[in-house]
Amino acid sequence: MRRGRKILAWVVGIIVVLIVAVILFVAFFDWNRLKPTINEKVSEAIGRPFAIQGDITAHWAREPGQGGLVALIPWPHFTARDINVTNPSWAKNNRFAHLDTVDFRIAPFPLIAHRIVIPEIRLGQPTIALERQKNGTNTWTFKLPESSGPSEWQLELNAIAFDKGHVDFDDAQMQIKMGIDVTPLGKGIPFDEIMAQQEKDSRAQANKTTGASSKQMAKSDADEKDRQDDTKRKQVYLFAWDAKGTYKKSTVAAKAKTGGVLALRDANRPFPVQADARFGDTHIAFVGTLTDPINLGALDIRLWFSGTSMSHLYDLTGVTLPDTPPFATEGHLKANLKKNASTFTYENFSGKVGSSDLGGTLTFDTGGKRPSLTGNLKSNQLLFSDLAPLIGGGSDAEKAERGDVKKQPGDKVLPVEPFKTDRWNAMDADVRFVGAKIVHGERLPISNVETHLIMKDAVLTLDPLKFGVAGGTVGSNIRLDGASEPLKGRLNLGARHLKLKELFPTFAPMQTSFGEMNGDASFTATGNSPAALLGSSNGELKLLINDGAVSSSLLELAGLNVGSYVVNRFFGDDVVHINCMAADMVATNGVMESRIFALDTEKALINVNGDINFKDEKLNLDIVPHTKGFRVFSLRSPLYVHGTFANPSPGVHAGPLILRGGGAVALFFAAPVAALAPLMVPESGKANAVTCQPLLDDIKSNPPKAPPPGKTNTK
Repeated sequence: MRRGRKILAWVVGIIVVLIVAVILFVAFFDWNRLKPTINEKVSEAIGRPFAIQGDITAHWAREPGQGGLVALIPWPHFTARDINVTNPSWAKNNRFAHLDTVDFRIAPFPLIAHRIVIPEIRLGQPTIALERQKNGTNTWTFKLPESSGPSEWQLELNAIAFDKGHVDFDDAQMQIKMGIDVTPLGKGIPFDEIMAQQEKDSRAQANKTTGASSKQMAKSDADEKDRQDDTKRKQVYLFAWDAKGTYKKSTVAAKAKTGGVLALRDANRPFPVQADARFGDTHIAFVGTLTDPINLGALDIRLWFSGTSMSHLYDLTGVTLPDTPPFATEGHLKANLKKNASTFTYENFSGKVGSSDLGGTLTFDTGGKRPSLTGNLKSNQLLFSDLAPLIGGGSDAEKAERGDVKKQPGDKVLPVEPFKTDRWNAMDADVRFVGAKIVHGERLPISNVETHLIMKDAVLTLDPLKFGVAGGTVGSNIRLDGASEPLKGRLNLGARHLKLKELFPTFAPMQTSFGEMNGDASFTATGNSPAALLGSSNGELKLLINDGAVSSSLLELAGLNVGSYVVNRFFGDDVVHINCMAADMVATNGVMESRIFALDTEKALINVNGDINFKDEKLNLDIVPHTKGFRVFSLRSPLYVHGTFANPSPGVHAGPLILRGGGAVALFFAAPVAALAPLMVPESGKANAVTCQPLLDDIKSNPPKAPPPGKTNTK
């Protein structure tokens, strides 16, 4: 027993002596003697010069928060001063980083298991220069030596503490030049205070951009406050970040606030983040937390977007979005960060696009062959005019504001702005959209819209694209192949049970009508803009209208000035009952010709011959009447509609009119009663040449067909 006690005493004594020796060594050793060795080894490890130019000092201190006997063991604390890291020779700035001081402490007990655990490292007044070339070479990727095998030692860095500093960022690949200053706030600002101020500022910006009021943007306030758990509310912001520079020649200005210590591994220590940035005409702001960034943990923020067009978000986010009117949204963004497959969910967001509301949930997943966007969107009140930018429409001022490069020629009506097909292959998409109510006024009675958008391998499909129109439906499916050059398109459309009295709700004679409009169309085309697609279209259109009415006032109400001119010439301003209107038209290389275009009224049968040239935007139509019964019409002569879409030119064919007028004048002197003869059309006694039923049967048995894109119809 005595021998065992002696052995134990010796062991304890040796351990105590070793501990004391280590403590004395750390406390009194001149660590500056190791600087050459440290500088050499670190330089070899990172592949570029590293130098500690100031003193290295060490001291011992107990670790706060420890309990029991462990609390009695002091930890070594090290401080290195005046540290430089050099940039590669190609960089514009010779110095990658300079730090006034680096402070850290090491947990002693993990050293027994060959683990170097550094709970926190403090960077004193860092100055950092980050650069990247167009080929992707950058200054922050260090050339580490090849490992001959697994190391016996493991390094664990758990947190980084910030201090006043400056960062220069020059990225030729992303075309970003930025200077960032980091300064202490002086006193901590609570999370709730930051959230309230950012909410106020972002809604003011939304109001400036779209006219959205705070009430319109506050739909999810209650839900958002419920998400702010106690962990978030306890966060305090300690540092301000101020960034200024350029992004793709656009001015960038951003202000941000963060906490003081970034926990790299502990998911239970969220790092508070806030930012308010303007990239050209786009505003982005967020407030929330980042957790466990080393292990790619999670981002949980309240996010605000606003700007002149959603398409401008592509350069910032990599998400392909369409051209839109000015927009503003706010919602909750949650991100599960992974090395090769991060997922971002913008959930329950609300906002405005133009004068329309928009809300829903979108998920952006960076994994797979390419990133993907999925989700569901809804608009409770959608203005039809807000859809114009989707196909390159809108005024020149609106197009210039959203940055469209291609100007609309003054003599062209069809949009010439090209589709941004180069972005279609950047991601896939599967998004459903519902417009519960469409506002357009009385001229276009569209009640709702529903579509399912799929983008896969640069092929965009809308299947279905369905509108509620005048008590009926207009259903279609559209396929645009952006992988081909030029783009190849296909459209199939069917209109069913469109009520005529609902098509023209303010036209009193139509309110007693039981007539309907039905039709089908199928077209293929090639071209990189709406104008180019229509100018190369091939296919067929068939349309039937039965039991309706027409007058010049009706057509003026619909905005059809040419039609109003024609009806005035034929019927004056009388309301004329329509038995049937039938159209069977074929398009070849953008020129649409009428095989049948007839209007059967109670007074006349009117045929329309000629073509509409979508490529040149020209009209070449002849309107020829054939009267019924023994009626007198004033100068019943064929009409024409020539000119362009922008400037149509309707008129009366002079030849037949002069012949009729001349005959009337001659007969007047011979026999005054006979002078009316050239203006009278006797009863033909023939049945109508065109009725609705035969064409309806033809539509059912022979639906419109279109050749493959790039091919023409065969006649």
